[in-house]
Amino acid sequence: MSSLKLQRKRESRELTTPFLGVMPAYSAKDDTLATKLVTFYEHPKDPAVPSHQATVLLFDPSNGTLKAVMDGSIITAKRTAAISAIATKFLMPADSEVLCILGAGVQAYSHYEIFTELFSFKEVRIWNRTKENAEKFACSVKGPVQVCPSAQEAATGADVIITVTMATEPILHGEWVKPGAHINAVGACRPDWRELDDDVMKNSGLYVDSREAALRESGDVILSGAKIFAELGEVVLGTKPALCEKTTVFKSLGMAIEDIVTAKMVFDSWSAGSYNEDLQIT
Repeated sequence: MSSLKLQRKRESRELTTPFLGVMPAYSAKDDTLATKLVTFYEHPKDPAVPSHQATVLLFDPSNGTLKAVMDGSIITAKRTAAISAIATKFLMPADSEVLCILGAGVQAYSHYEIFTELFSFKEVRIWNRTKENAEKFACSVKGPVQVCPSAQEAATGADVIITVTMATEPILHGEWVKPGAHINAVGACRPDWRELDDDVMKNSGLYVDSREAALRESGDVILSGAKIFAELGEVVLGTKPALCEKTTVFKSLGMAIEDIVTAKMVFDSWSAGSYNEDLQIT
């Protein structure tokens, strides 16, 4: 992902540097050309504004004509959660009962939705830096969710952990992680940002969506020096094993191809008149 860092006025506390990301891709198999524009901002004074906002531009690959402008935020939320679910299907320990979510933003909601639909967890826990947002999450979703006062309390004993935060320093520490647990690390998409400490990274089987991207963009991977065991695609294809008996980490950065394939599915559904009204297309 190419990105442009932006300057902002200094706030009362240090904020992450906002940036604009550009994710273009072409799929020869689907004959689809598109790009996603995504911004990353913290909004401490207006938490109702999402930290990630995105737009997908879908083009006619035969002549470059713009075919559609699509709500990329929903596409991003849905496809990211879907990829995490695939990783979890292959890597989580058998008979997993406890799900932990660290973070209470858009990705927390999309992950909760698909994880509770696909898997049978007996307990769901959530922690967020701002407790009010975690409480709002627990009241908004279907099903019981335990709001925890600390990340440590939420993570301890969990079988599956999802980190979906704007953290720039580790918020999940290895000493809290149950041996054999599976972790989906979704936040920290910059080379100097972290969600997981060195203990987690170096003592887990590390899976990524893209080796090239992880070694260039993931602070968790770069700063820890952890060795990548496999790409998720290699596990799906059967060329690399799923180390379910070990603690595992799936470091998700997102790939442009995921966005354009999803965008094509939405556009084709809209063209056929059976689209989801939550997905806005102009």
